[in-house]
Amino acid sequence: MSAPHHLAAQAGLSVLREGGNAIEAMLAAASTIAVVYPHMNSIGGDGFWIVHVPGREPVAIDACGASGRNVDQALYANAGLGAIPQRGPMAANTVAGTISGWGEACKLSHELGGHLPLGRLLEDAAHYAEGGIAVTDSQRRLTEEKRGQMAAGSGFEDLFLIDGAPREVGSRMTNPALAETLRAIAEHGTDTFYRGELAKKIAADLERAGSPVTADDLRDHQAKRVTPLTVRTRAGQLYNMPPPTQGLASLMILALFDRLGVETGESFEHIHGLIESTKQAFIVRDSEVTDPQYMSTRPEHFLTANDLDARVDAIDLQRALPWPHVAQPGDTIWMGAADRDGVTVSFIQSIFFEFGSGLVLRDTGINWQNRGASFSLDENATNALKPGRKPFHTLNPALAHLADGRVMSYGTMGGEGQPQTQSAIFSRYAMFGGGLQAAVSAPRWLLGKTWGDETTTLKLESNFDPAVAKGLEAAGHDVEMVEEFSDVMGHAGAVVVHPDGLLEGATDPRSDGSVASV
Repeated sequence: MSAPHHLAAQAGLSVLREGGNAIEAMLAAASTIAVVYPHMNSIGGDGFWIVHVPGREPVAIDACGASGRNVDQALYANAGLGAIPQRGPMAANTVAGTISGWGEACKLSHELGGHLPLGRLLEDAAHYAEGGIAVTDSQRRLTEEKRGQMAAGSGFEDLFLIDGAPREVGSRMTNPALAETLRAIAEHGTDTFYRGELAKKIAADLERAGSPVTADDLRDHQAKRVTPLTVRTRAGQLYNMPPPTQGLASLMILALFDRLGVETGESFEHIHGLIESTKQAFIVRDSEVTDPQYMSTRPEHFLTANDLDARVDAIDLQRALPWPHVAQPGDTIWMGAADRDGVTVSFIQSIFFEFGSGLVLRDTGINWQNRGASFSLDENATNALKPGRKPFHTLNPALAHLADGRVMSYGTMGGEGQPQTQSAIFSRYAMFGGGLQAAVSAPRWLLGKTWGDETTTLKLESNFDPAVAKGLEAAGHDVEMVEEFSDVMGHAGAVVVHPDGLLEGATDPRSDGSVASV
């Protein structure tokens, strides 16, 4: 079990020790991370799953919420807004889908013989919400950095501030309303979030706060199982989420890089090749990827040999393609789990920005996402706002069947950086034979903006090989050095199941996480 907070990892581990499967372990971890990492996550966001079951093709769960039925350009024009706000009630314009994903995951678990009741799986989360968590340094720091963006009366100040100031590191933070919400879900099932008594409370909370999401919007929502996108490389078969996520870009980066024939890891050719592959993938992503109902070209087309071969021809192995492009911010958690039967989960859950919309619902304790802030009010934009439309998602949990029989679950948070970090981890481990923890810990790079950074440079951690850094600069990359183990690079992790049953795990020294094993 790999998670970016040690309490989430321990929650998942305790389920595995009781004989639960990897899906059940992930449900325990997913609910716990939503409580103990409140600046990064909440049950008021969206979620995506990829699940490997030995002998079967992987299955994906799309738990992305759509914009409300009354959410359109006129709503914002009538409010005197020329763009969707990034914070506040008008940013909370999509349904939170993650709980529906938990419900679909429970069904899949039961099909595989899972037996632990939902109440057991949410037990740790409810305990920490009621009894309290210790505020981490990252929570305190980000509260200080972001509180000026939050709307007055949004509930943010009631949960995250004490006497108008951020909570101190190590102080106790409780959320009894969230504990009650989690126990309602445990007792009545995940459907109560959308169509039960809990849904009525949530809808009343949202209306009181000024969000345009209604009880009808909650009632309309369903998670669904979908077929993952997939592409083959020499290292193995790779899987990721279809649109509206950027999973297509993650797969394209590695498929393009594989075609470059780079032989040496950590070399200029390795890093430059991945960066240039990223640019080609992002060009496709930014012009094509949105709610699949609105895409004119099927995403699988961009993973065909003919299309990839044509795009790799545009990569110069010595020179950088001029950049930047419009970056996608985001804030997320990734977690991975595997059990003794080889069932392996890659999971990601998000509220978009840190603290999401900043809207904390009074009676249910839920911090609602601002994923719909990514919509454009330009009706000709790729991600144009329309009622009932799913927003573009940076989220993309990754999974791979390696050529030698290993199964690898890997991923990260970090918005724009997610596909880039995935390419770093996968190439280091699966293509060049590095250690799993070393692949996660090694110096990373980021092309473009994330975490509110306004620069579009190629950021390198300061412990990068100086010769490689100089080579990238000489090739025309606009290099900017940042501190080593920087939060800018996201919080990654990985879990690998070997053919003989050996389990490997890695977590990011940039996070508050851990790997936990039975």
